[in-house]
Amino acid sequence: MSKRIFIVYGHHNIKESFNASIRDVFIDEAKKNGHEIDLINLHEEKPLNFFDGSPPNDQVLDYRQRLEKCDVMFMISPCYNLRASAILENWIDLVLAPKWFFAFKRVVGNWGYPVAGVMKDKLAIMSMSYGGNIFSIQTWFQNMPFRRIKAGVLKLGGMKIKYLRFYEVLPGMKEEKFSNHMEKVRKLARQL
Repeated sequence: MSKRIFIVYGHHNIKESFNASIRDVFIDEAKKNGHEIDLINLHEEKPLNFFDGSPPNDQVLDYRQRLEKCDVMFMISPCYNLRASAILENWIDLVLAPKWFFAFKRVVGNWGYPVAGVMKDKLAIMSMSYGGNIFSIQTWFQNMPFRRIKAGVLKLGGMKIKYLRFYEVLPGMKEEKFSNHMEKVRKLARQL
């Protein structure tokens, strides 16, 4: 069944990076399988202001309208200082915000629970690339971005969640490792 996929690309190198390869290979494979792509390269978009309490501007509202029409949201970012890239983090803060993405149902005082918004039951895919190896990343760095984004953002919105994690993404990566990573991307696109 054909799906509409909204891709948010958050790496500054939009042409020749490992993350650009993820984006391009995914788009190619998704289109081969009949899916429709709506892509934003954040570094080519008009920069969003940082959250200051103001209501969402027209650009944020446009992103939300496009997201409402999608079946899948796919975010792509390298890991910088145990976080997604700043430009993607800012996009998340502004676009996937209350009361559109989720709200809180107050029970008593400041206690309550989240109520999913318009993206409920849609699929969210988060792709993160790391320079380190899997052992060191998962052993010593407990506040990894995918856990924080999963528990702190995507679950609040009631989304189904998949992750692509790529380790040892460094200059000079062996061709075999790169090819294995890209096959993982193709497989994900075929399974949608």
